[in-house]
Amino acid sequence: MLALNLTPSSPVTLSKSTKPRYPIKPSALLNPNLLNRTPVQGSPFNRHGSHVGPLAATKGSTFGQIYGYLVGASSSSSSSFRFAPQIHGSSTKTNEYPFGFCSKPRSSVARAASSEPEPTREGEANKSKTLQLALVFGFWYFQNIVFNIYNKKALNVFPFPWFLASFQLFVGSVWMIALWALKLQPCPKISKPFIVALLGPALFHTIGHISACVSFSKVAVSFTHVIKSAEPVFSVVFSSFLGDIYPLKVWLSILPIVLGCSLAAITEVSFNFGGLWGAMISNVGFVLRNIYSKKSLQNFKEVNGLNLYGCISIISLVYLFPVAILMEGGSQWIQGYHKAIEAVGKSSTFYIWVMLSGVFYHLYNQSSYQALDEISPLTFSVGNTMKRVVVIVSSVLVFRNPVRPLNALGSAIAILGTFLYSQATAKKAKKIEGEKKI
Repeated sequence: MLALNLTPSSPVTLSKSTKPRYPIKPSALLNPNLLNRTPVQGSPFNRHGSHVGPLAATKGSTFGQIYGYLVGASSSSSSSFRFAPQIHGSSTKTNEYPFGFCSKPRSSVARAASSEPEPTREGEANKSKTLQLALVFGFWYFQNIVFNIYNKKALNVFPFPWFLASFQLFVGSVWMIALWALKLQPCPKISKPFIVALLGPALFHTIGHISACVSFSKVAVSFTHVIKSAEPVFSVVFSSFLGDIYPLKVWLSILPIVLGCSLAAITEVSFNFGGLWGAMISNVGFVLRNIYSKKSLQNFKEVNGLNLYGCISIISLVYLFPVAILMEGGSQWIQGYHKAIEAVGKSSTFYIWVMLSGVFYHLYNQSSYQALDEISPLTFSVGNTMKRVVVIVSSVLVFRNPVRPLNALGSAIAILGTFLYSQATAKKAKKIEGEKKI
């Protein structure tokens, strides 16, 4: 005999309607959770926290089928649904997930539903990051190519590298000041210690930049870049003198760089000692800039790469322009300007060449700093190596410089050595970082 115990504290309120909308089956009243529910005024479909699925609109549904989800299940999040026990003789059997509900608990279903899109979102994020990286590298390469082409065109008709290098730094300085003034880029906090720390890196940056411009004015763009690919050799040598220890793989990787650059220099059609020494001094300047920056700017890591380069450009302009006047003189610039206009034919064409060389000099450096912020140093080194290949090939195609087979072979060996160097130094950096974490 089945008996129901109704407690006074849990009354049951029936609908006042004489014609109930939903017929009640006696079997549904076997659910003690139904009897223990606190009566709620109004329609049960409007209860806070309740959720009625498509079953609520099904005609002919029993009370247990419609309200089983509402009354039989706990309103709080639980790991499983458990409905009222059905009595079979003296034993009790618990029925879980009746009425055709999914065999997974509600929380499990929610977790599965929320976790299913995660691989899709992760894949979309990876695609977006890959696309962004491709755009950064694409802009970086494109801007570098444009700079090298128009810088060489301007130097061919106006052979005053000191003036042109100063103008390029001037354009970059105005660009950064405009970004700071318009609040398109957060302005760095300028302090006396920060300015003092920038003096050394800016000086070496100035040396590297003007030396490269001198080299561009005397030899082919491709030859200058082949010699500049030997920068890792100077980096290893100078760093070793300052106490850094490099594994054997790094030392072996610089051998093909030296061999390739030597072979390319010997077979270069437009070989010029001024161009060779300009590229070599440029390597020394940029290597010392990097080494000095690591030591003097350690306490200013809150300054991002773009702002750091902007400050260096402004200080470099202050360094370079007075020396440019002494080296070349204003009178020579005026005479060279008139000759350049005669050679080009239109003054606007010459203006465009000079302006593009200045704008894209800053833009490609800006893109390189942005790429370095987004990717690992190894990826950046590989990208920088491939950038030289793209610039060399594009300059040969644009200016139609004659290339001998041995010259091409030497250039390829030097680029390969630079790639091997980037791989070896990246492994060394990872090893040092791991040791610091331990």
